[in-house]
Amino acid sequence: MRWISSRFESVPEIKPGLRCKLGLMSLPLRSSASGNLFPAPKSALAAHTAHVDGGARGNPGPAGYGVAIQDASGHPVAELSEYLGHRTNNYAEYQGLLAALRYAVEHEIKALKVISDSELMVRQMKGIYKVRHPELRKLHEEAQKLVRRLEHFEIRHALREHNQIADRLANQAMDRGA
Repeated sequence: MRWISSRFESVPEIKPGLRCKLGLMSLPLRSSASGNLFPAPKSALAAHTAHVDGGARGNPGPAGYGVAIQDASGHPVAELSEYLGHRTNNYAEYQGLLAALRYAVEHEIKALKVISDSELMVRQMKGIYKVRHPELRKLHEEAQKLVRRLEHFEIRHALREHNQIADRLANQAMDRGA
């Protein structure tokens, strides 16, 4: 591995096809058009943001999800929620993610950033954790198929207090089933 030095630190050169915990990395060292060290990230696309939450009271118990979608300017475009019956929290989290992804595909949204308070689901979607439960594995595979239909997808973890609208929608969905 060759190291690239800058004024501030030394960092390893990224080789095309290098595997890491987050998947395959294949970045050119220098963009031929701009001469910049790295090309502009795909996230430069105008991305919608989906705040996703799922929950189950009792786990398993009455479950539901909530999704709040905003356009690239931060304006609300959709609020989705559904009561799911007697399910687990993780099942509800994945159903929320799937609802956001289906909405994006159906409305021809090209770039989507997902924010979830489920660290497990985020790490599974990034490939950091394996999906061991058979039912969640099916949901994970469906989510990955939908992600491939987008030009750009990001997912990140946020604490519940930074996901309040989706949390409220998920609780309203669970209330509908009580």
